[in-house]
Amino acid sequence: MLQVSEKEIEDRLRLDNPWWQSGSGIDPDHQALPRRAYLDDFSRLLGQDVNRAVVLLGPRRVGKTILVYHTIQNLLDMHGVIGRDILYVSLETPLYTGLTLEGLVTRFQKMFHRPDGTRLYVFFDEIQYLKGWEVHLKSLVDTFRGIRFVATGSAAAALKAKSAESGAGRFTEFVLPLLTFAEYLRFIGRETELIREEGEERGTLRFAANDLHGLNDAFIDYLNFGGYPEAVFSETVRHNQRRYIKSDIIDKVLLRDLPILYGITDIQELNSLFNTLAYNTGQELSLEDLSQTSHVAKNTLVKYLEYLEAAFLIRRVRRVDQDAAHFKRATTFKVYLTNPTMRAALFGPVDENHEAIGQLVETAVFSQWLHNAAFVESLYYARWKSGEVDLVSLDAQQRPRFAVEVKWSDRPFEDAKEIKGLIEFSKKNPLGRIPLVTTYSAAGQKTVSGLEVEFCPSSLHCFTVAKNTLERKK
Repeated sequence: MLQVSEKEIEDRLRLDNPWWQSGSGIDPDHQALPRRAYLDDFSRLLGQDVNRAVVLLGPRRVGKTILVYHTIQNLLDMHGVIGRDILYVSLETPLYTGLTLEGLVTRFQKMFHRPDGTRLYVFFDEIQYLKGWEVHLKSLVDTFRGIRFVATGSAAAALKAKSAESGAGRFTEFVLPLLTFAEYLRFIGRETELIREEGEERGTLRFAANDLHGLNDAFIDYLNFGGYPEAVFSETVRHNQRRYIKSDIIDKVLLRDLPILYGITDIQELNSLFNTLAYNTGQELSLEDLSQTSHVAKNTLVKYLEYLEAAFLIRRVRRVDQDAAHFKRATTFKVYLTNPTMRAALFGPVDENHEAIGQLVETAVFSQWLHNAAFVESLYYARWKSGEVDLVSLDAQQRPRFAVEVKWSDRPFEDAKEIKGLIEFSKKNPLGRIPLVTTYSAAGQKTVSGLEVEFCPSSLHCFTVAKNTLERKK
């Protein structure tokens, strides 16, 4: 039986690492793509003097491999790293089947002569293709203390579970989310055309729209296809989202990643549940209702919801009452898709008058906060007998910081009855910030029922939340 030769392996490594050639860098097509806003943050992790591997997590097709390539180019351009000190290996390459991580690293060390103490960088892409990867990576971190290791993979749920289980003290997780609205505008080159900065207030940047009609049009596009970088740049993908996002992203998670990781046998059951959740994104749900609609037993539902969250497909939000108090027995909750694009891919695109537009706008507003992993844990919704508020943030002492009512209409600006829940909640709970109502186009502050309320177009609010979150990360 023929065996893969050492020369074939070395030739493939040279092909995948063009920067080993003097004066070369990453592929020009990759070089030309816009940088994610998280590049600097991610690159800084590699420069820390800590003996840890970085595990890059995120949904499928969010751009993890491209982020790795751009990080490599940064090392070459900004940090003076020599190309031959960087190794990139995609473990889904058939030629590497059966090879160990340590074997690949030792090959890399022997290929080039270097001074003692040279810092090396090793990137393992699609690491979930190696069984027991977490044990092998932990061993490499302990053995090769002069090498900075990075691992990425598409099976986000599997990576997160294994990382937490075996990598304690050895792995640093970095989550790359889907595109925010601010990143989307930058990617399509319209940020400065549509948005202007108007100073800073209490540590938060404030913005205004240069062209609100154009901004709203771009926002509708974002709801339909703006979550995934590839969809932004490919007209083919935008016109066939069902094939790209459903088949290549959602189905691979539901039909392959989760069943393999958690031993799920009834894939149709899981798929039915996700379709129900996607259709009802932003709505209040209960286990009882979900069980009846998706035909899944309640005890199984609880596990499935956890799995779908681990795979970065959904996020659950808990409920508080009009006093911002938690319920002892939580029977209802809200579920949001991590990006509204998924609903459009499953059930068709929307326009500004679509019956589901309110749900998707609320999903978009919530999804901007997902890029602040620590802060998103503070978000709840409030509902009581006579009213509700879409988003409430509580501080460490469980006191309300702010409250937001999400609308895709200008009626609340003229009719106080449209936001009576927000008014009632804000009067009962002193807030750190003026209560906010998002609208279609109405903007400004006005007194409503004796309370100062801020109104902001939903599209502009999404941009503002995303931009401030990214600035804080910097």
